[in-house]
Amino acid sequence: MYRFYINRDNIYNENIDITGKDVNHIKNVLRLVKGDWVIACDGSGRDYISRIVSISNDVVKLKTEKIQESGTELGRELVLFQGLPKGDKMEFIIQKAVELGVSGIVPVIMKRCVVKFDNSKALKKQERWKKIAEAAAKQSGRGIVPEVKIPVTLKEAFDIAGSLEYNIIPYELQDGMEQSREIIKEACSKNSTGIFIGPEGGFEKEEIEEAINKGIKPVSLGKRILRTETAGMAVLSIMMFQMQ
Repeated sequence: MYRFYINRDNIYNENIDITGKDVNHIKNVLRLVKGDWVIACDGSGRDYISRIVSISNDVVKLKTEKIQESGTELGRELVLFQGLPKGDKMEFIIQKAVELGVSGIVPVIMKRCVVKFDNSKALKKQERWKKIAEAAAKQSGRGIVPEVKIPVTLKEAFDIAGSLEYNIIPYELQDGMEQSREIIKEACSKNSTGIFIGPEGGFEKEEIEEAINKGIKPVSLGKRILRTETAGMAVLSIMMFQMQ
């Protein structure tokens, strides 16, 4: 069944209104009709299994037949702090991170980032990233649409990470695979974990030192140096598997 994310204000007991861009998608792209089944998701992990009652130009009305938990969330919060990469790599990273279960994505401006944004460009990028996150959430059956924040400085990222229970930072010069395994295992037991990934070219030594001073645990991902678009996916895959 097709999945649509709705505002909770659009839920009226057994009745649900779908409005906005999804109306055109339902009517003219998917060509759904009265009586077809869909899943309406309130963005907090609850699915409303519903039938279409009517379709107009402005609203698709549903009647709920069953309410259930989506059952696709990890039950723990994983936040990806991603050093801004070049080109459209960020779009790929967001798509795959959402599929792997991340609960939030924070693009971070670091010393070796090539990309520079002014405020207007950053807001446009964020809107694009949000659409990618929503599409990936729909495709993978997520019960939430992970939040994608506007790009922040590394200092601001550390401040956000301070509200999480645990934080790790993969670093290509870090030794000790056994210790790294233990750190990641411990991270999987926490209610909330931040994962810091560097941009192309990696972290500056001073950035790692600052992270360690903030209590963020450095880990190794092995003998090979991974691309920025690979490193976060590797960590998320490991943690997703252990949290299932």
